[in-house]
Amino acid sequence: MNLFSEAYDGILVVHVDEPRLDAAIAIRFKEQMREVTVQPAPRVILDMSKIQFLDSSGLGAVVAVMKSLAPHRQLELCGLTGNVDKVFRLTRMDTVFRIHPDLDTALNAGRKYA
Repeated sequence: MNLFSEAYDGILVVHVDEPRLDAAIAIRFKEQMREVTVQPAPRVILDMSKIQFLDSSGLGAVVAVMKSLAPHRQLELCGLTGNVDKVFRLTRMDTVFRIHPDLDTALNAGRKYA
């Protein structure tokens, strides 16, 4: 599971450098996200632009991360590819998460609402 993070003025950006987020890596994803998000930041943006496939286990892992950060921290998503975006829309998770088209938009949205 390849994750790396960057800090941007009170925002923690976590990049997922994997083509799939599925049952095979969902548990490792949650564990690594728990480690990476120890850094204090009110907003956490998950850059999913490299993920081409997301199954129900992967979706469940993303939801679990969101719940682990709540209520004091917000998990936002960016860069959803076509197939991944479709999963979020079909499951109506697009109404639960704040989703941005790309990282720049996500970072700029944060400045507007800060």
